[in-house]
Amino acid sequence: MMFGFARSAVLATNGDRGFPHLVPIVFGIVGEDTIVTAIDHKPKTTTNLVRLENIKNDPLVSVLVDDYSEDWSTLWWARADGTATVVDSVDNYVAASLVNRYQEYTVTAPKGPWIIIKVSRWTGWAADVNRLDIQDDSPAPRREK
Repeated sequence: MMFGFARSAVLATNGDRGFPHLVPIVFGIVGEDTIVTAIDHKPKTTTNLVRLENIKNDPLVSVLVDDYSEDWSTLWWARADGTATVVDSVDNYVAASLVNRYQEYTVTAPKGPWIIIKVSRWTGWAADVNRLDIQDDSPAPRREK
């Protein structure tokens, strides 16, 4: 799946007053329908993160990845829509899906909290549709009568 080729993503939660709240994340994939990310040791201005509060208030989220290139024939994006849960800890298998992807985490693994996203829908687009193995999110073409 193209989604897993991306090194980073953007997590979208439903924010205050209806505005989307977007934050860059790193992630792991467990099985075919679960994305995992965690709050790590990088400096933050607060531990009361907006994304965690947003998920508690409304667990519907989207995660977007893309690959931009000046060669537009190679462009692609993929989105996962799902339901997120915030947990304090995860088992070693789930943690490994994130930790094993990023060298920095082999030195200092994230302690959490963890965000587990059960994906209910994968969508995406690629300039070369043979590279994309999920459904295109664009509307179906209209047929002339």
